[in-house]
Amino acid sequence: MAGRINDDDVKAVRDAVPIDAVVSEYLQLRNAGGGNLKGLCPFHDEKSPSFHVSPAKGLYHCFGCQEGGDTVDFIMKIDHLSFAETIERLASQAGITLRYEEGGYTPGRQQGERTRLVEAHKIAAQFYAEQLDGAEAEIARAFLAERGFDQSAAQHFGLGYSPAGWDHLTRFLRGRGFSDQELVLSGLSQEGRRGPIDRFRGRLMWPIRDIAGEVVGFGARKLREDDNGPKYLNTPETPLYRKSHVLYGIDLAKKEIAKTSRAVVVEGYTDVMACHLSGITTAIATCGTSFGEGHIKILRRLLMDHSGSEVVFTFDGDAAGQKAALRAFEDDQKFAAETSIAITPGGMDPCDLRLAKGDAAVADLVESRTPLFEFALRHVASRHNLDTTVGRAAALDEAAPIVARIKNSSIQHESAVQLAGMLGILDTQFVVRRVSQLARWARERGRDGGPDQARPQQRRGQAAPPEQARPAAPRGPALNLRSPARRVERELLKLALQRPDLVSPAFDAYGADEFTAPPYAVVRQCIEDAGGATAGAADPSYVPRVREAAPDDTVRAMVTELAVEPLLTRRDPDEAYAGVQLATVRIAAVDARIADLEGAARRSEAQGDHAGSAAMLQELWVLQQYGKTLRERGAAAL
Repeated sequence: MAGRINDDDVKAVRDAVPIDAVVSEYLQLRNAGGGNLKGLCPFHDEKSPSFHVSPAKGLYHCFGCQEGGDTVDFIMKIDHLSFAETIERLASQAGITLRYEEGGYTPGRQQGERTRLVEAHKIAAQFYAEQLDGAEAEIARAFLAERGFDQSAAQHFGLGYSPAGWDHLTRFLRGRGFSDQELVLSGLSQEGRRGPIDRFRGRLMWPIRDIAGEVVGFGARKLREDDNGPKYLNTPETPLYRKSHVLYGIDLAKKEIAKTSRAVVVEGYTDVMACHLSGITTAIATCGTSFGEGHIKILRRLLMDHSGSEVVFTFDGDAAGQKAALRAFEDDQKFAAETSIAITPGGMDPCDLRLAKGDAAVADLVESRTPLFEFALRHVASRHNLDTTVGRAAALDEAAPIVARIKNSSIQHESAVQLAGMLGILDTQFVVRRVSQLARWARERGRDGGPDQARPQQRRGQAAPPEQARPAAPRGPALNLRSPARRVERELLKLALQRPDLVSPAFDAYGADEFTAPPYAVVRQCIEDAGGATAGAADPSYVPRVREAAPDDTVRAMVTELAVEPLLTRRDPDEAYAGVQLATVRIAAVDARIADLEGAARRSEAQGDHAGSAAMLQELWVLQQYGKTLRERGAAAL
């Protein structure tokens, strides 16, 4: 039975790893005001960022899909890890040694499967890198030198060499405590006639890292003529490695992609190296597969989908390169970013170009890019006889929908005019109207529930208010809780969680009956059970305690949501703002009590209970005076 991680160590891990640092490994975060950050949710597709992170509270919440929690919840969800695996990974990042209870810690027995596979890949990468300096790896070093890569380049990208023997790595990893089952599952070894043998033998090795920088697989280049395998051999599909969800170089490029809002997609490992060494540090490549939807999702989270973002594809000018470019254009609408293409001259890839003409030529290649839709239009035009009326009409039928798909309306109009000239159609306005009509039909299909047609204003990285970002049928307790009558109650609870110093000690004197929505009353009780807002004013563990006090996951999710949701003030909240919320909630409660007493007093009087009626009228008078004072003096009357 696996040992249980010590509770104090779990708490130390939670406290040691800032949530914004962890989340930033997977998506770009921008200032959302009030000390919070926002980005495109990694758990569902969206056009405007509704994923909010509160570094101060250590929590995240998406107002679109309702996913939320702390750092541990985020890693468990996004990387499909168990609780133990997540704590182990975060502890490794923070340099914390974990203690295991119920029999102590036995490496390889108590670590989670994914953690074990990641560790095996990390050790394998170090092993391969060390082999690159050996005599046998001279052929690998010569291969790199011929392509303009020196020792420092190999070290920067973590390149290595797999020895030509049958089981060098397998025996090495066995010695480090890994089982044969783990080695085969990882893809580092494969079954042989007498047991596991190395999958990669006698090859130049590129470690493939995920966006968080962990080695999840390898790309291996054939070096010898007697190697009967493919030119490039990649790690097979494993629990760690899915080729449709990894991009080579993303760990090195992600910060620059987020900073510059540009990604450059090339075709191979050496092309990524050439681009980075030439100053194009936003270059990434797929790993043995075509660029697809999984890769798009990775880039969209980094590019944030604002109007200035761009994805540049580089392809050879040959037939295969043109085919790849057209395939990329089919995915154009899945990006909010503009897509461009840079065709390498003379059939050279970026690696060959750098070798032949230097670093500046690679930089110039990217700068010489043209919009991908223009490339697609030229391709359409080349397939028709534009000297005939029939040919021009056929070309227009095929090309007009391409122009109609252009996101920017002003570019769309100019391109329609350009298309008329390209096809030799004299009636330019006819082409413009045709394109405009197709674009309008596409938008209407999108509004009617057809394929998503993102509107230009949704591409500017501006988050819609949480009410607008929420789907038509949201999950969880927030349903129907945003009416104007309950908005102030919600705001007061947000203050009690986010800024308890502004509402305490007054908030702690409020009863659950002062919150008219039952879920809000439950949250109010959770705050009381966690020691109250007064105790939380200077306690960093306050919000986690409130979450732990929640009776179920639904209420816990609401606590997270309220702790992260931006306050309804454009300025930093102060005592005056908090006082308004406190007074307004109390006034509503007093008014509700007055209405109840008025009805009860009338009923008592009608039933002849004059004494009871008089007592109620006395209480009613006191409440009316209190309500009047609250309206006049606000929070000062509390």
